[in-house]
Amino acid sequence: MIRQFFSPVTFRPVAALTLAVAAAVPVQASAQPQYPAKPIRLVVPFSAGSATDILARIIGARMGESGQWQVVVDNRPGAGGTLGATTVAKSAPDGYTLVLVSVGHAINATLYPKLGYDTLKDFAPVSLVASVPNVLVVNAASTYKSVRDIVAAAKARPGALNFDSAGSGSSTHLSGEMFKMQAKIDIVHIPYKGTGEALTDVMAGRGDMMFAPSVSAMPFVRQGKLRALAVTTPRRAGVLPDIPTVAESGLPDYAFDSWFGVLAPASTPKEIVNALNAEIGKALAAPDVRERLAAQGAEPRSSTPQEFASYIQAEIARLAPVVRQSGVRAGE
Repeated sequence: MIRQFFSPVTFRPVAALTLAVAAAVPVQASAQPQYPAKPIRLVVPFSAGSATDILARIIGARMGESGQWQVVVDNRPGAGGTLGATTVAKSAPDGYTLVLVSVGHAINATLYPKLGYDTLKDFAPVSLVASVPNVLVVNAASTYKSVRDIVAAAKARPGALNFDSAGSGSSTHLSGEMFKMQAKIDIVHIPYKGTGEALTDVMAGRGDMMFAPSVSAMPFVRQGKLRALAVTTPRRAGVLPDIPTVAESGLPDYAFDSWFGVLAPASTPKEIVNALNAEIGKALAAPDVRERLAAQGAEPRSSTPQEFASYIQAEIARLAPVVRQSGVRAGE
């Protein structure tokens, strides 16, 4: 089977795209005399054009400038990212199969009663990559001009307003559930099969609002098709400096961070994990990468493997109550 890949610049399909990853000091491993000795497969557990996919290609393009490493991007969408994660968890721990996960990786630990892997034990965290705020958006012609407008309308008409999401249990869904809980309002969740479909209905006026990834929403905000009311992160986003946070808009305890990071299979040699971590850090420090990420509303966010491991564990604990209180079940 020939997979379709997308150019990191144009995102047009091509029969096979090989992204080169920047050179690193050769790493000695038991299975190979030198690492890497063959292309590395980076699994993106979401479809081409998704926030995860866009970030993978931006970073991969920069890392590939030397041409000494090669990474093949492999989109494996399905089941909220768990299909791609399962593929990597069951792969050989030799550094040649990686996965770029999102905050959904932590959500899924509570959302799914049974996974094909252990979220903490079956992976070797490599590095955080980026943080992408979700943006509360409405149709450009909507009468809602602020978070306070939405809260007031929802309290006046419980159950009358709705919010779209990219699917039950997604970060776009949990952002809305956290909003409902903290604002103490009743708004109806409308799940879609992806961010694009959900945003299309908000732009058409069929959905009242959406907590959309800035990577996906910003083009439509710039085109005047959507109005941005607030960002979900604790601080304002650099790409939307004039847009307040949800916390600034009357919900002081609200904070939802859509993060992304790279994982390898558990038992991957430490020297390989460290080499990958170093190369990701170099790419994220490059001015052109920082500029491209900023244009998408993303902020580079590197870490050590140990920091990323602790962060995943903390996020599972923080988001578990939101998942449970929402009543969402996997597959809904």
